[in-house]
Amino acid sequence: MRSPLNLLREFSVPLVAGVFIALGWANLDPEHYHALLHDPIFAGISLHFVTNDLFMALFFGMAAVEITQSCLPGGDLHPLKRAVNPLLATAGGVLGPVAVYLLLNACFGTPALTRGWGIPTATDIALAWLAARFIFGKGHPAISFLLLLAIADDALGLAIIAIFYGDPNNPAQPLWLLLVAAAMALSYHFRARRVMSYWPYLVAGGGLSWLGLFQGHLHPALALVFVIPFLPHPPTEREHLFEVDPKDLSPLSRFEHDWKLFVDLGLFMFGLVNGGVEFGNIGVATWLVLASLIAGKTIGITLFGALGVRLGFPLPAGMGMRELLTAGLIAGIGFTVALFVAGEAFTDPVISGAAKMGAMLSIFAFLPAAAVMRLGRRQRRD
Repeated sequence: MRSPLNLLREFSVPLVAGVFIALGWANLDPEHYHALLHDPIFAGISLHFVTNDLFMALFFGMAAVEITQSCLPGGDLHPLKRAVNPLLATAGGVLGPVAVYLLLNACFGTPALTRGWGIPTATDIALAWLAARFIFGKGHPAISFLLLLAIADDALGLAIIAIFYGDPNNPAQPLWLLLVAAAMALSYHFRARRVMSYWPYLVAGGGLSWLGLFQGHLHPALALVFVIPFLPHPPTEREHLFEVDPKDLSPLSRFEHDWKLFVDLGLFMFGLVNGGVEFGNIGVATWLVLASLIAGKTIGITLFGALGVRLGFPLPAGMGMRELLTAGLIAGIGFTVALFVAGEAFTDPVISGAAKMGAMLSIFAFLPAAAVMRLGRRQRRD
């Protein structure tokens, strides 16, 4: 039997609770809410900085663990041919939302909103997994397909954040990226010397990487992405995404095991810090992000997945076009990473708030996804 704590983690309760509290606080007492976020809590450091620049490094580190494990022999992204269709669908799940966002912005938006094109490119892995299990049922092949897509999707999202979402008021300083290269070299050295504790990688490698990104005016939350792949791991992967192999005691697995609970519960603070949108801020950016996530993801994933089938890379056994369409709708749940990118894309708090509201409303992509599958089952019975 799963413990209540594990159930809270599995159903993303900390994240959702943080968002709901932030929404209420920001609308009932916005002055104190924003003071909580931006007033120094110690040594001139704010809660916003601690959450988005420090804690999120661990969050993206966890994403890097899943990507690394998936690429190992036996993992869900190995060999490449096995993953071609979900990877093609991933490309559609990025290009589709970008195309829809830019097209709708050209028709109804303003040039100031163009920078938000990256917001709808990401999929919330945890919420998408939860929605997929509810809609498809446990063990359905569409769940693994969707998780592969979401992992690859977020890998591209990390690259988009790193390349396109630096601080516009502080141009990138590429020379500082030598520290990131040094962090990777140091981590490689640790691995070559068979250092079997993840702490040197985390502290020395991660610290150097974080400093290089911070001083280089790129987002330091990506620091561990450059270090995690160097953690020693087994030559093959025996479990699927988000499954834990109890026999795997490698530094990569131990890092995930030791920090997973902290990250899952810490998403409460992420929701609290990033979810405080005043309802009066709802505007054009809200509908651009929402339409791009739901329509753009669905169109892009369905078209590119179908293209993969035409090219000879079939969908998993048990998946048809209806399941592909449903997976595309579920992938429209942007939430966590979309909230993060929205905070980086716009410096104007009103526009940023409107874009964040679109990211949060994307959770309702669950409804048309469930309707599509329910309609399909009813037609088969008839």
